[in-house]
Amino acid sequence: MTDVLSTTPADGGLTPAPVGNRIQTGEEFLESLRDGREVWIYGERVADVTAHPAFRNSARSLAELYDVMHAPATKDRMTVPTDTGSGGLTHPFFKIARNKDDLRASKTAISTWQETVFGWMGRSPDYKASLITCLGANPDFFGDFRDNAAYWYKEVQEKVLHIGHAVVHPPVDRGQGPEAAKDVYVRVERETDKGLIVSGAKVVATGSPTVQYIYVSHSGGAPLRDKSMALTFLAPAAGKGIKMISRASYEEVAARAASPFDYPLSSRLDENDSILVFDEALIPWENVLMYDLEKLSQFDEVSGWPSRAIFQASTRMGVKLDFFVGLLSKALEITGAGQFRGVQAQLGEVVAYRHAVHAMRDGMIEHAQPGWGPTIDPNPGYGFAYASMASGMYRRIREIFESVVASGLIYLNSNAIDFQTPELRPYLDRYLRGSNGKTGLDRSKTMKLVWDAVGSEFAGRHELYEHNYFGQPEVTQLSLAELSKHDGTFDHARHLVETCMDQYDLNGWTKDGVVNPDDVSFIRTR
Repeated sequence: MTDVLSTTPADGGLTPAPVGNRIQTGEEFLESLRDGREVWIYGERVADVTAHPAFRNSARSLAELYDVMHAPATKDRMTVPTDTGSGGLTHPFFKIARNKDDLRASKTAISTWQETVFGWMGRSPDYKASLITCLGANPDFFGDFRDNAAYWYKEVQEKVLHIGHAVVHPPVDRGQGPEAAKDVYVRVERETDKGLIVSGAKVVATGSPTVQYIYVSHSGGAPLRDKSMALTFLAPAAGKGIKMISRASYEEVAARAASPFDYPLSSRLDENDSILVFDEALIPWENVLMYDLEKLSQFDEVSGWPSRAIFQASTRMGVKLDFFVGLLSKALEITGAGQFRGVQAQLGEVVAYRHAVHAMRDGMIEHAQPGWGPTIDPNPGYGFAYASMASGMYRRIREIFESVVASGLIYLNSNAIDFQTPELRPYLDRYLRGSNGKTGLDRSKTMKLVWDAVGSEFAGRHELYEHNYFGQPEVTQLSLAELSKHDGTFDHARHLVETCMDQYDLNGWTKDGVVNPDDVSFIRTR
């Protein structure tokens, strides 16, 4: 593995590794997770996340993404040459985009990965690539940490490392400034020759038990005024003093109480959200990217990374909505409800949302604009429009499933084993059968997938996840309104209105070629 991944010493710093020219494989990715990281769940420390029933199939789903990059059938659309001089290949989205073709290649690769997991893993490795590319686009921005930015851009691109992120304060004392909860939030305890000693917590560290590094920063919310809290760094998941306290695992619940047949999504696509805690953890200077109030406050706006994050998210959502269209179509076929006009209209509504998401994502490409340094960025106007609408679309789609599938969601047997029980099988075959020649087994398999997608605890978490994906929807809409003041949207729109208003006044039309009503107006001729 030393030719693929850097090794991490106990203090969490960097150990130079031979120049890599090959993307890690799925098995190498899994091996990298067997590093002694401190993950807790149900009151116990996890010895190995790749073997524990709470994480093992999620980890293998991520590993499959790496194998897709090596598979002959998909390698050509998943990889492009690096721009680091390594002579190797990388995922297109892990390179800075210089033109629209680069964005198109990224779209194809993101979609291919997401089709492997049906759009249900939002924090796949390409998500954080949206930010890591900024390190290579303008390393000079990072001042004293310029070399760190350049190093991490090269390292992450060449190995296609899986970086998680945590950039939000825990929901404690939000009515006050960040400094009021300084004992809870991530902050520098002290500076040393080796690096920064950091303590505090961050949320929501989605998928952190199965990442290789974690990007920690501050984004959104009240502005920071204390330099000790104004830091950005990359931490190895197994760094000393770093703890992950996981929420309940839908994957483990499905494994212990059900089966993959009963919960096909929960069983292997559960990205566990964790509380990320730093307990006097040493962050070596080599891992620090920003330690400056002014730069941290500027970064989101000047770097353009939010539009790249939305680009990845909208591409992922497009695949997820493809999945929803297919799933609803199958459910309606099995229940026989698809023949009704109103039900057909609601299926069409889901298709409309699918098309809208794909169109907004393509609009981000076709109307891309100059970005940071030599880059081109997906159009932020189309991106924020997607971000503003995504939450409402998602909730409406879930409501449509509940309305048109109705009792079909719960007219189900308890477990896959029921079909393997001779005393029950004849009754299930007879009374659970579907429409259009579908068997009871067909019906149960489809409806249990529908339930896991829209009705289970896993599904509820996904609705919350999509609703808050970009923070509060109101904040996204405010950002879109503010952007429109500067990108020409408001100017053009107001120009249209003012042009219209300039074509008439109190005396009638001022525009040539239009006939005034003086000869027929009852008011004018009375």
